[in-house]
Amino acid sequence: MFSNTSEIIEILGTIAFAISGTFSAMQRKLDVFGVLIIAFVTSVGGGTIRDMLIGDTPVAWMRDVQVCLVILVTSIAAIIFKTYIRKLKVTLFLFDSLGLGLFTVVGLQKGINFGLNPGICIALGTITGCFGGIIRDILLNTIPLIFRREIYATVCIFGGVVYLLLLLRFNVNTDVSKFLVIALIVATRIIVVQKRLSFPRMRY
Repeated sequence: MFSNTSEIIEILGTIAFAISGTFSAMQRKLDVFGVLIIAFVTSVGGGTIRDMLIGDTPVAWMRDVQVCLVILVTSIAAIIFKTYIRKLKVTLFLFDSLGLGLFTVVGLQKGINFGLNPGICIALGTITGCFGGIIRDILLNTIPLIFRREIYATVCIFGGVVYLLLLLRFNVNTDVSKFLVIALIVATRIIVVQKRLSFPRMRY
């Protein structure tokens, strides 16, 4: 079904962000249609902006209807089994962190595949990881995490730097680098939140 590791990572990221978006929408008590829309934009928002910036159009989800089906099935399953998922203590935060790690790597690798500057690749990874959540929060009338005290985009940048070092400096296998960086981003975000680490607020 999936031809390479990148496709598997992208599908897993789509699932993680679809669940994140679904639970965010249910917390705001949206109707079913609203929940599906939020799940969709959370899953594909970052990738859509990335593809438009580098001119890779039609964007990924328009070329592959499977992505839309994955989002639909995941969101409906999350709605149906919401009570069971809560009993397993699987939270919005964990799915959001997982999606962040998975999609950051997808964006980084796409930039590399297009032969772009390493700094631009890191920017694309950050956009892919963060912007779906930004659009979700804006639609839900919430200040996006990236603009609050919580360290969010910085984790993506950190992961991007490590990824490029592993590939370009230390010649680590691409698939190994992907999984190491995904784990690093998720673990770093969990530690940052648990330790309540943050940047200082700007005051006027």
